[in-house]
Amino acid sequence: MRFTTLMALVLSAGLLAPVCASAQAAPHRASPPGSGYADPAAWLCRPGRTDDVCGRSDQDATVLDADGSTRLERFRADPSAPIDCFYVYPTVSTAPGGNAPMKVEKEEIAVINQQFARFASVCRPYAPLYRQGTLTALHAAMSGRPNPADRAMAYDDVKAAWDYYLAHDNHGRGVVLIGHSQGSLVLAQLTRQEIDGKPIQRRVLSVILAGYYLQVPVGKDVGGEFKTIPLCRAAGQIGCAINLASYRADSPPPVDAQLFGASHGRGLQAACTNPAALGGGSGPLHAYLGAGHEMVTASGVPPGPWTHPPKPISTPFVEVPGLLSAECREDNAHTYLAVTIHPTPGAARTNAITGDVIVNGRLLKDWGLHRIDMNLAMGDLIDIVRAQGRTYLARER
Repeated sequence: MRFTTLMALVLSAGLLAPVCASAQAAPHRASPPGSGYADPAAWLCRPGRTDDVCGRSDQDATVLDADGSTRLERFRADPSAPIDCFYVYPTVSTAPGGNAPMKVEKEEIAVINQQFARFASVCRPYAPLYRQGTLTALHAAMSGRPNPADRAMAYDDVKAAWDYYLAHDNHGRGVVLIGHSQGSLVLAQLTRQEIDGKPIQRRVLSVILAGYYLQVPVGKDVGGEFKTIPLCRAAGQIGCAINLASYRADSPPPVDAQLFGASHGRGLQAACTNPAALGGGSGPLHAYLGAGHEMVTASGVPPGPWTHPPKPISTPFVEVPGLLSAECREDNAHTYLAVTIHPTPGAARTNAITGDVIVNGRLLKDWGLHRIDMNLAMGDLIDIVRAQGRTYLARER
């Protein structure tokens, strides 16, 4: 079986591998089945909980300039944020079965730290546990063995959490949906079935799908997978969708790749929205990259050293202003977010980033920079959500 065919099977199973990071594990807490979201233990993040993962996440960052100088950026959550964010995390569970148990493990904590906790500066964060398809199932699919994951179980859990949130927490507030990889796949299904064209759509500021392949008619911003939700094309636009799948600009998706950026139907193409320049063209990325001591990149090698000579970084995140930019590109029959590195000759700061997917020593070009999709655009996405919140509040007034 061709490797790209194996990847297509993985894609159809909804088991797309995310950033996997090491973190201190919380005690195992059994939780009820998917309908039991009244139980606080069924949530990773939900305002008001004493053991909320988002509430105790360290999001401080070191801003590292090209000359090697540094400054500290302190993170501050906003407990009075006027809008909400609802997040579904990607494939992180290392449980032996096809679907994960309803337990908080170190992997769930780590991915919340990397992909979602920072949004607490602009919205109240909600992140349910769910019985996702596991990395075990992913590896089985990649090896050509039957995939034991139950996608319906994962979706039913997220829908139950969404229904509980709407009934008990939303109270008419605007909400942003955020997902990555398997989380995006589940949120796309939720959006199609429960939001698109329904009254609740008025409260949804945006649907952010990272590491996904949202389908739209060729050259169009609306139609295809979502019938009435257009792509976001302007700062402050609400009721829209963002889709991104990142690749190095000098390593685009192979022509026969069937993962991100590919069309999945006649007359359709994968959407691309550039968080750094929603209106089109290229823009500088405001990335929050894992500093190294708290995360493992796709190759299993921590990033760095960040400076030459090496300088210790004490924060979990590093910002690298001026190093990265992005633009949406169409080539090799794919539409994707092309990430360009802008090296500074002789700079004290590194001119390289890690994040490619490497399995058994092999670089998987089909996957691009999938592991750091969210890290690359994090600052830009937060700015977008902040502007959307202002638009929503002005409209409601």
